Amino acid sequence: MRALPPLNALRVFEAAGKQLSFTQAAHVLNVTQGAVSRQIKQLEDYLGVPLFIRLHHRLELTDAGRQLLTKLEQSFNLMEGAVQELRDPNQRQKLNILVPPTYATRWLAPRLSDFHHRFRELELSVQDQANDQIIFDCQIRFGQTARPQHYSELLVLEQHIPVCAPPLLEQARHLEQENHNLLHILHQGKRLPVWDNWLQAAGLLDRIDPARGMEFSTLDQVINAVKGGAGFAIIDKQMISHELADGSLIQFSDVEVSGPAGYWLDIVNDRQGLAKVIHFTDWLREATLAIS
Repeated sequence: MRALPPLNALRVFEAAGKQLSFTQAAHVLNVTQGAVSRQIKQLEDYLGVPLFIRLHHRLELTDAGRQLLTKLEQSFNLMEGAVQELRDPNQRQKLNILVPPTYATRWLAPRLSDFHHRFRELELSVQDQANDQIIFDCQIRFGQTARPQHYSELLVLEQHIPVCAPPLLEQARHLEQENHNLLHILHQGKRLPVWDNWLQAAGLLDRIDPARGMEFSTLDQVINAVKGGAGFAIIDKQMISHELADGSLIQFSDVEVSGPAGYWLDIVNDRQGLAKVIHFTDWLREATLAIS
């Protein structure tokens, strides 16, 4: 027999904890405010700790209340997911993820056959733009910091290396003469400082001007330009593993720079407990560790 308080009291607490108001929780649950107050009091008596700090016209969660609310949200999500899977089998098969285009094309897509083989009951929808008509189960995001009010986990930092096409290898040895041939990628309208960071690490910042060169709106454009002999670029080696393996791109210096940006896994709180999200995130971590 499980040692649990009444489920209804836990549901009432979750509503009150989200709303931080007994009145609003009562409205959501379609009960009286008095009923909410009684359920919360009974739950606090059962647990032996206060869950709310009752202030004038407002509530705050205690540390115990915040801890319980987080766990309850995850548990209720799991229960909801289990029920939905039985009521609507097609619903559980759809996993919507939001992914940056370069990561989706160059890292995720080549590995999805393994995911499909292991989780045949799941259908993936991989998209690179937010859509108001779609509720995304999770997101892979390029950035430097965790996302507030989400479960946010750093998957991998970028590992920047300098590359060029094989015919330009000799010119790469005299990079200070190639300022005009530096290739840059834009992110949200601004150049990523990858050249500045690499030149600093290589001890060349005082000899090469990182402000010179051409700029592109996507990493794929930069990669194709480098392969075509347009110049030199600093690129995350995890995104060009195929080109490095087949020799269409060559790393012309041993200097590598880690970060500061990388790829993050973000999950909103109300999706964390879903079985399909758990399957995907566990697989994603395993696949990421396999190449690190």
